[in-house]
Amino acid sequence: MPDVSSTLPESDALEFSDCGAFDAASREAVYRVIGERRDMRHFRPDPVDPEVLQRLLEAAHHAPSVGYMQPWRFLRIVDPALRASLRAHVSAEQERTAEACGEKAAEVHRLKLEGIREAGELLVVALTDGRERYVLGRRTLPEMDLCSAACGIQNLWLAARAEGLGMGWVSLFDPDWLAQTLHMPEGAYPMAILCLGHVEAFYDRPMLEQTGWDQRRTLSDLVFQDRWDQGADRAEPGSGAAPGSAAYAGKDRS
Repeated sequence: MPDVSSTLPESDALEFSDCGAFDAASREAVYRVIGERRDMRHFRPDPVDPEVLQRLLEAAHHAPSVGYMQPWRFLRIVDPALRASLRAHVSAEQERTAEACGEKAAEVHRLKLEGIREAGELLVVALTDGRERYVLGRRTLPEMDLCSAACGIQNLWLAARAEGLGMGWVSLFDPDWLAQTLHMPEGAYPMAILCLGHVEAFYDRPMLEQTGWDQRRTLSDLVFQDRWDQGADRAEPGSGAAPGSAAYAGKDRS
């Protein structure tokens, strides 16, 4: 099957826009949204304004994608019985996950890992079928379709936070079961259940950090130069805050 992205325009046919930086207030808003985004589990049942939801989906659809494949597909779950079925399945998977976590099983049982019943909107994100025809950027890394769709989810997440809405990514499910339940075509692959809606408040710090599950790593331990884990003399680009962003500095990010 031919590569759908094999025909490209000559570079002199490309159009460009102004490359200037955004103004200080706009930059600050971007870094603030990034710093204050949270993986939410507690929601109010109030409905999400349809116009806001449309804006969020447009934001997701403007995400980058390898080979411009745009592999994301979004399914709104509006049937109460279907929502209940998904929640029951996720709850059962949390039990199985707890068993797999060994000595941390009790902690997993106590954690609230989804807001399926309460959230105003429930979305399932899936990779479309027919992805094998996209070769550009995926010949050696076929998983770039998954990475591309994750960029779409992150766009939606950040836009939701800017709108004052919370979102939580649920991954406690069997993809085959979910694909069959939602009548997905062969080759499509569900990768996320997204709980989206109004919240009473956003967590000050990531929920799993507050509950003691884990803690954020120091950025300087994660950035190397030239070779993996070069050592203490490797270059450190900064403290982890974006340059010039007071709002981002010192924020706990989830």
